[in-house]
Amino acid sequence: MRSESGSVVRVRWRAAVQWLGWEFAAVGRTAGSAVRRSGPERDAMVQSLKAAGAAIAAWALTGWWLEAPLALMAPWTAIALVMSTVYRSLYSGVQQFAIIMVGTLWASAAMAVTGNSTLGAMALTLPFMVLLGNYRRLGSQGIYGATTALFVITYGASTLNQVGHRLLETLIGAVVGVAVNAFILPPVHLRSVRDNLHALARGSGELLAMVAEGLREEEGLARAGGWHDRACRLGQTVQALADARQWTSESYRFNPGWRLRRGSPQPPAEIDAVWERVGAHLVAITRTLQNTAGADARLTSPSYAYLARWADLAENAAAVCNAEADLLEGAGPSQPLRDQRHAALERARIVHEELTTEFQREQGAAIAVGGELVVETQQLLRELADIN
Repeated sequence: MRSESGSVVRVRWRAAVQWLGWEFAAVGRTAGSAVRRSGPERDAMVQSLKAAGAAIAAWALTGWWLEAPLALMAPWTAIALVMSTVYRSLYSGVQQFAIIMVGTLWASAAMAVTGNSTLGAMALTLPFMVLLGNYRRLGSQGIYGATTALFVITYGASTLNQVGHRLLETLIGAVVGVAVNAFILPPVHLRSVRDNLHALARGSGELLAMVAEGLREEEGLARAGGWHDRACRLGQTVQALADARQWTSESYRFNPGWRLRRGSPQPPAEIDAVWERVGAHLVAITRTLQNTAGADARLTSPSYAYLARWADLAENAAAVCNAEADLLEGAGPSQPLRDQRHAALERARIVHEELTTEFQREQGAAIAVGGELVVETQQLLRELADIN
């Protein structure tokens, strides 16, 4: 029993050491990526350093220069307002100052009513402030009301002069945080839209290439469930693309530096809907293939020859998606990539025209499945043709 227990402990210890190794390696990769090239990692590093700088500046103003009695309020507020966009900093700054003002006034009044009793003031203040903090319109700033009230109560501030100091310290911290975010490398989210479009194009191309490869094998349909799962996961990237559009639009608002950091033009917003429909057709195609696989298949699979011919179409459609991904990535001169995309699309159309007659030669219920593949593929090719 002891030897078995010792073995379990050793296995768990090795697993914990291995997990720590993975975590340290991931941290190292992230840090290296932030230093070597621009991207989300570098953006996070810049925003973190800006938040730290804003907190130090707010402390210098209130604690060192003004000698405020509770200077902690200023850096605490400043560090929270260096956010992902200037607009969000301004909007959250107004929310935060309002809720902090309510928390300060309520807690000070509770201290006065209870004769500076810490326990009594908490009993009068915290239930209300925590409930108020859950008010939907206050968003993530609602919690600052309760925490500010705790600072005020534990510090024992109840006079008008002390309340005024708390509000002044908070206001200074808010101004410093917003100013640092707005005027020192103001964040502009430009890469996220292009990155997500690239992920959609590359993911669609890889999926179509995988399906094409599998359909040329005798037992390739056995992997159709995995193809369908991968097609469904493209929907997550579609949602990420929609979020990126919102962040990009928001990052321009009230941002004094966006003209200096615009970079390359953004792909038009209309393209998002095209890729969303491409993803929907891929889901439908892979669902059909999944339903023809296995001993308990719901649908009758077309012949191997027909599926192999459809694989030629999928391979060319994959080439269209991959060429678009290369264009978004800037992997080479644009005109050759556009010509490559156009040629692949034309080849896919030729195969599709042939399949529109070939599916009728299938036997029995397989005709319906072949026809469904033809219809979905026709719509898929139309969407890919709309990508300019």
